[in-house]
Amino acid sequence: MAANGTANGTGTGYANAHPVFLVFGKSGWIGGLIGDLLRQEGAKFEYANARLEDRAGVLADIERVKPTHVLNAAGLTGRPNVDWCEDHKLEVIRVNVLGMLNLADICFTKNIHLTTYATGCIFHYDKDFPEGSGKGFTEKDTPNFTGSYYSYTKAMVESLLKEYPNVLTLRVRMPIVGDLVYPRNFITKIIKYDKVVNIPNSMTVLPELLPYSIEMAKRGLTGIMNYTNPGAVSHNEILQLYKEYIDPEFTWANFTLEEQAKVIVAPRSNNLLDTKRIESEFPQILPIKESIIKYVFEPAAKNREEVKKAVREMRGR
Repeated sequence: MAANGTANGTGTGYANAHPVFLVFGKSGWIGGLIGDLLRQEGAKFEYANARLEDRAGVLADIERVKPTHVLNAAGLTGRPNVDWCEDHKLEVIRVNVLGMLNLADICFTKNIHLTTYATGCIFHYDKDFPEGSGKGFTEKDTPNFTGSYYSYTKAMVESLLKEYPNVLTLRVRMPIVGDLVYPRNFITKIIKYDKVVNIPNSMTVLPELLPYSIEMAKRGLTGIMNYTNPGAVSHNEILQLYKEYIDPEFTWANFTLEEQAKVIVAPRSNNLLDTKRIESEFPQILPIKESIIKYVFEPAAKNREEVKKAVREMRGR
């Protein structure tokens, strides 16, 4: 391990009480939220202009800003969903593989801490990790889900990034925000569907966890972090909360994974991630269902009629 890191992933050599942040992903969802948080806390930061695959441009951004820490929220996830990646494999490789390694390598050569918002959709329930058992995949477990090209490349890159002692890889899953009509919000997605599968999953409540990621960077944490709230919550549980807090007349139906497979291109990941590491750093972290209630449904309930109307218009009902 390099002198500026530690073998257990604490990365104390990268800790900095007065960090300068460079943020990649200025036009993206998470990148925008990160910028808002950094402004609120009066942090010194700038957005990068370069695309990840443009090595000269990335170097120019780093020379311009001279960051102590890079926060990367850039990458391709596909629009309107990850099925897009199945027909755009070269674009996915260029950005999510070559671009990500490009950024990590440059940060390493410049002795800069890099936090990257990755994905935990690289695992799925199996005989060793059965659904409902409470046994979660740890940071040390080898990814076992390659059903989508997006997940396949993400698992590949995660494995390679482990060789860089300056990198913190955050496994985000099914990210959630308070805006119930924001199209990339996981809750918004399932509210819009007529039918959903009903499977418990680990998820990431961004209003609670995004501030933790900035603190992780300041602490110089490295390695892999399961970046989700403790526990799992099912689709039905979330929709039931929407029914209870917002719209008592809301209805939905379930379908099986086999039925879902007929209307999507690539399979989806369903899993439970072990959260012992993030809990050790932030003991105050809320279990997933409690976090959703606090950061999504209790605030939304204060404007119940407006939210209900907006959601019904979104659903065309």
